[in-house]
Amino acid sequence: MTPEVLTETFKSLSDGLYRVAYYILESENDAQDAVQDLFVKLWGNRDQLDTVLNFKAYCTTLMKNLCIDRLRKEQRVQGIEVGTDIVESRRVDEDYDAREKLERVLAAIERLPERQRDVMKMYVLEEMSYDEIAQKTGMTNLTLRVLLSNARKTLRSQI
Repeated sequence: MTPEVLTETFKSLSDGLYRVAYYILESENDAQDAVQDLFVKLWGNRDQLDTVLNFKAYCTTLMKNLCIDRLRKEQRVQGIEVGTDIVESRRVDEDYDAREKLERVLAAIERLPERQRDVMKMYVLEEMSYDEIAQKTGMTNLTLRVLLSNARKTLRSQI
């Protein structure tokens, strides 16, 4: 992949990759760093990227793995400083809190009106683009954006 193509393609995906990183890391600075780290990693391997069939999915998977590695590294560092027992108990609490939060979000999504719920699931969970959702549902991009905006507002108020 040429440097220009890589740069342009990555720029178009960077907002979505940032959202993935922010969702996992829950920190703006860490998410921005993760996006930059991913670009550096891709830049170093740009000669092999021509074989990638779905670049968006490839980048999303790399971002997810990069963020998970960052969290694991952070936990190892914390474990050395504060002791593994404390980290283990904190991890159990965090897992429980995360699971509880996820259950609340999924329940709130299920309470959305049908069209909002369907579009939200396709956009967030299936990572479909507006064009892909428009093709599947027959809705315009503007309608999709309005439905997603309203769904997000409803979820924020419920959660």
